[in-house]
Amino acid sequence: MPSALAPYADPVAVTFVVGGTALALLIRTPPADIGRAVRALATLGRRPFTAEDGLDQIAKLDRIARRHGVMTLDRSRIADPDIADAIAGIVDGAGPDIVGERLRHRCEARAERHLAAADMWGAVAELAPLLGMIGTLVGLVRMFMAMTDPAAIGQAMAVALLSTLYGALLAALVGMPIAGRLRRLARAEAFERARLEAPLVALARRERPHLREAAE
Repeated sequence: MPSALAPYADPVAVTFVVGGTALALLIRTPPADIGRAVRALATLGRRPFTAEDGLDQIAKLDRIARRHGVMTLDRSRIADPDIADAIAGIVDGAGPDIVGERLRHRCEARAERHLAAADMWGAVAELAPLLGMIGTLVGLVRMFMAMTDPAAIGQAMAVALLSTLYGALLAALVGMPIAGRLRRLARAEAFERARLEAPLVALARRERPHLREAAE
């Protein structure tokens, strides 16, 4: 550690703030949401989701359905889960209302999962300063209990001040930026995925009568 940063290192304060924040998260957050929030860190460096590739694929699937029939779409390779689910429903004879409802349900469920991950990091930003303040109070109590020992006073004062510092840094440099980034990504993806609904519903509306005729 550089000598300039050595005065700001205190394992007791770090343990109190980081450990206390982690414990509070474990108490208030379901384990599944914690795991999802940790995995969401891998998405921070990615570009926001765009619907352009999906719209292009839907247009290709529409042309295939016009030329060869909607049943041939069952053999298409579709990477996007929402498009794949909608096409499977269309092939099975689902109407446009059902296709649209399923798409909206999937988008809402995905947005809830993404926002739950963002909320956990928002909780870090909320809890860390509180744990820092508690650490400060603990340090002050230790300081007043050791007024006759100058060395102990200095150590207790360091815990008191650095706990507040660590809590503020954990909130400002970790919790708040990550939560904000995840929320922006979630909103952008929800908006872009909403663009997929109209062409898929239109495909279902056009092909539904053909499927009925084939069934008869």
